[in-house]
Parts: sequence; structure tokens; C-alpha cells
Amino acid sequence: MTDPAPLISNDAVVFGLLVVSLAAVFVTAHSEHRVWKTFYRFVPSLLVCYFLPSVFNSVGLISGDASKLYFVASRYLLPASLVLLTLTIDLPGIFRLGPKALILFLTGTLGVVIGGPLAILLISAVDPSLVGGEGPDAVWRGMTTVAGSWIGGGANQAAMKEAFDVSDRLFSVMVTVDVIVANVWMAVLLAMAGRSDAIDARLRADNSAITALTEKMQAFQEQVARVATLTDLMAIAAVGFGVTALGHLGADWLAPMIKASYGPGEDLPFYTSAFFWLVVIATTGGLLLSFTRARELEGAGASKVGSAFLYILVATIGMKMDITAIFSEWRLFVVGGVWISIHAGLLLVVARLIRAPTFFLAVGSQANIGGAASAPIMAAAFHPALAPVGVMLAVLGYALGTYAAGLTGYLMQAVAP
Repeated sequence: MTDPAPLISNDAVVFGLLVVSLAAVFVTAHSEHRVWKTFYRFVPSLLVCYFLPSVFNSVGLISGDASKLYFVASRYLLPASLVLLTLTIDLPGIFRLGPKALILFLTGTLGVVIGGPLAILLISAVDPSLVGGEGPDAVWRGMTTVAGSWIGGGANQAAMKEAFDVSDRLFSVMVTVDVIVANVWMAVLLAMAGRSDAIDARLRADNSAITALTEKMQAFQEQVARVATLTDLMAIAAVGFGVTALGHLGADWLAPMIKASYGPGEDLPFYTSAFFWLVVIATTGGLLLSFTRARELEGAGASKVGSAFLYILVATIGMKMDITAIFSEWRLFVVGGVWISIHAGLLLVVARLIRAPTFFLAVGSQANIGGAASAPIMAAAFHPALAPVGVMLAVLGYALGTYAAGLTGYLMQAVAP
């Protein structure tokens, strides 16, 4: 039995609907109206960006399976967004944040890398069937997409989906697990942000560095901000899509060459995927350009353009969400809950040991779990001028995400029943 045709099947119309929906979320999230301010105080705007397309999909208005928009967003907008986000990275600036910020960021990354395999081991000790499956429907494969999302964001999530050959059915479920579990944790962090002074006092954490950082970031914003010209926007597009073109060119050469070294019938690793190399080349290209004058494009809004591309990708991923999976695939939400608990627990222990401010814990976590889409939101919850710090750490998450998520996938494959 085939699924009924969606009410809207023209991708041009679907794309317009998604972009209008994203714009509506941004406008209402920044509205001063009491109703919207109350709503977004409890519901993260990022969750709404995922949720609205999933509702459209669930009620039959559109179809994530029939649409080609995810393919376009993942092959063209995704690598371009990676280039533009990594283009803005300031590695010396990140190190100047102090060791505690980097320690907690890397702790968050480690919590995801070891949390996935540990969650599989813990759950399989109770019931191996909960984390079983074979082929593209193997649970460990689906969890690699969550690892990609939780070490960098939606771009790396899409990369892992393609690289580890995850089925569309399992991917739709894992996207739902990712979004719901991650946003529950984000809500906890936002609550901690509201009580950060009391928490810092209890932990005897020195938050003087946060004050100095706020002043530094305000000065930085004033220094680089300028009104973007048409030339700036064309240069941003040229950098983003130019490196993306090189990524496709390199991937089309590397993937077949590596794949040819394996015999017929062998289980091919993720690095034989052309999509994997596309993402690696795009990320590496952005990192290399960050040491050139191309980095000055950030003043004209390079990261904002990259983020816009990323949110379109988020919406196309949301189209593939199956919100009914909360009831039919509850076991995977248990796995996700155990996984995020390991990440959170490790962060809390390390923050207590080194007496780090709540800001570093919250932003370090979200730079991993939510990436560039939510880390700035978390940073701005402490002070609006600190939002770029979230971007900086999130960009570092993008740089690490492709590699760390791939490692997590191999570790989960090794312990899967």
C-alpha cells in the first residue's frame, strides 16, 4: 500500500512554504508581544523550525519522502554553509577565551563520542533488541546521524546520514529523537542561565572572564560591522559555492578511487562515500580560508548567510521527522535520553572540578549538541553581546564534527549487538 499523495507536490511551492515558515518563526521569536515572548520563553525557536515542517508532513500537506528539497539542501546549501561558518573561525580568539571554555567544549564533545557507545552497551545489557537492527536500519547507524548533529549540528547530521547509508525510515525517527531530546536538555540549560549567578556562587566559579569577554565582543562587533554591498554578497556566494564546487570535484575523484580498493561484497566504510569527502573538503576549505583576507567577509555577514542556508537545511530535515515516532519508537528515545544524560553528567562533573562558570558549561554543551543554530541563542541568554562566542565555539564544533562523529559511528558499530 502506497502513501497518499501530498496536497502540495510542487517543490517550488514547498520551498516557499518552508522559507515563509522560517521567517515567521524568526519574526515572532523577536517580537515584543507578550504572547510570543511567553511562548518562546518555554519553547526554543529552533525546535519550532523543525516542528512546523514535520506537522506539514504529518498532516499530508507536503511529503518529505517525495520532495527533492532535502537532496538540494544537503548537496549545495550544506557544504556552502560549512564553508561560510568555518570561514569565520578565529582559532587564536577561541584560545583566548581561556582554558575552561575549551575544556568544557571538548568535554561536551567527549561526552557525545563515548556516550553513544556507552548508551548502546547499557541498553543492550537490559534488552539487546532495543539497539539491534540490520543493514541501513541498524540502530547504531541511525545513531551516527545523532552524533553528527550533537557534534556540530544539522550539517554534520546530514553528512553522517549519507556516509553511513542510513535508511530514510530510520533517519526520520532519529531526527525526531535528536530534536526532542536535545531541546529538552536545551530547556534545562536555559533555566540554568536564568540562575547562573546563584549557580556560579555555589560552585565558587570566577565569572570575571565573562565580564571581560562581554566587553571584548562588544568592541569586536563595532569594529567589523558594516553594511553589506552587492559586491560583498557576490563574494560571499562565490566563496561558499566555489569551495562547494571544488568539494564535489574532489569527492567525485576520491570516492571511486578509494572504493575501487575494496573487493566486491565487502562492507564499505563511510570514507568511501562521495558525500563524506564533499563535507570534509568544504570544512577544510573554510578552515584554510580563515587564515586569509577572505575572513573579512564576516563583517558583511558571511556567517549570517551560512546560517540562513543552515536553517533551510533544518527545515528540509524537519520535513522528514515522524512525530508519531514518540509513541511507536519509544525505545530509541530511551537510548537518546541515556546518551544525553552521559553528556550532561560528564559536563557537570568537570565544571564542578575546575569551577567553571555556568556560561562555559551551557555554551560548551550547545556548541556541540545544537551547533551554530542554538549555541548563539544560548550565549545570548547570558548577554546579547556574547552570541558570537556561541558561533565561534559552534564553528569549532563543525570543524570537529565530521571527524568525531565518524569516530563515534565506528565505536558504536564495534559495540552494537
